[in-house]
Amino acid sequence: SDLQKQEERGELLQPLIFVLLVLCSVLLYFKVSLMDPGFVKSEEEAKAGNSEEQSMVIPQIPSNIKMRRCGYCMVKQPMRAKHCQLCQHCVRRYDHHCPWIENCVGEKNHPLFVAYLSVQLVVLLWGGHVAWSGLYVEQSWDWLQHNIFLLMSFLLIVIFTIVVLLLLISHLYLISCNTTTWEFMSHHRISYLRHSELENPFDQGVILNLWRFFC
Repeated sequence: SDLQKQEERGELLQPLIFVLLVLCSVLLYFKVSLMDPGFVKSEEEAKAGNSEEQSMVIPQIPSNIKMRRCGYCMVKQPMRAKHCQLCQHCVRRYDHHCPWIENCVGEKNHPLFVAYLSVQLVVLLWGGHVAWSGLYVEQSWDWLQHNIFLLMSFLLIVIFTIVVLLLLISHLYLISCNTTTWEFMSHHRISYLRHSELENPFDQGVILNLWRFFC
């Protein structure tokens, strides 16, 4: 049959890889949106948990800086944590609240969020290539009537590709500097940055910043 011939020629491999990438993108989306981004636990919850695990998660705070209590949920905020009024929780290493995933991006799900953006970008570029390959531009009304949906799909893919690309580039840049979107945008309002002698006290060099974030 034609399907067997296409399989023998390897023509089904590319569609299979594309479907697997789309599936991976969907799974990453649900994983990032549903997982705990790094909510700060109260003293009671922290004591009930594994003390060794907690010591690995909570960053060491210099003695000259005191942990403050959040004015909303009344938990002790570690450095780089911020209260999200949409999630009603303080989030460790808070980056931003993403409306697309309806969840905060923080210490625990930030690497997976970057992975999701990367896979999504590959899917969009591939889909844009497929849509473009099906377009044969002709300046006629009949052509437009038959290709309007394909043309609109291509333009929509281009818009989303630009958005995802810019978002991914900005996150990789901030990660390479060991800073977050919140810290970058609100540097003048954050006490531990405003009173620091260094512009970015967390920066340890691009390679080490990337290594500690992803590994």
